[in-house]
Amino acid sequence: MRLDVFTLVPAAFDWARERRPLAAVLGGELELRIFNYRDSTPLTAGQVDDDPYGGGPGMVLRVDVVAAALEAVYGGVPEHRVIALSPQGRQLDQELVEELSLESALTVLSARFEGFDQRILDHLCTDVVSIGPYVLSGGEIPALALVDAVARRLPGALSEGSGEVESFSAALDGGLEYPHYTRPAEFRGWTVPEILLSGDHARIDAWRRENVKALS
Repeated sequence: MRLDVFTLVPAAFDWARERRPLAAVLGGELELRIFNYRDSTPLTAGQVDDDPYGGGPGMVLRVDVVAAALEAVYGGVPEHRVIALSPQGRQLDQELVEELSLESALTVLSARFEGFDQRILDHLCTDVVSIGPYVLSGGEIPALALVDAVARRLPGALSEGSGEVESFSAALDGGLEYPHYTRPAEFRGWTVPEILLSGDHARIDAWRRENVKALS
């Protein structure tokens, strides 16, 4: 997979490159490219955003800036999926993560402050995706969340078997993950459920499925 991220803070992705799951798949199953809007902006002094029409606080990423960035990298709007990260978008859940992980190429657009000129979402993107209905200082955190979640689904990202059943996985019927316990088996009178110590993997699997927390 080739995954391109457009951002105003390229350094935000340096830490993730050095750690799993990204480090395990970079240069193999995943080609991660980071682009700075300022490198291709048609405006002077590296300007990329502007005051919103109609007034109000905050700054909005300009449509001509994003169009210029896509033009510089692809020669126009690419044929593959282009994802803008915005609180108003489709929830980034495991179903969507697994869907995106099957793509051969993805482009992710992040913004700062108040977000995107609406024309970016209407004309330059195929998808608008949200990690939650709240406002952040910028799109780098949502972009990192999406990149990490998608990278986990690529072959070789995790140790063998560890990614077979995960939180929100279809294998858990859409629920949250089951409870986990580890040593010691007893601490301050708090004990591990006996069934998990039984060695009976069929019963353990049934217990885990019974105890998966439902999505609200």
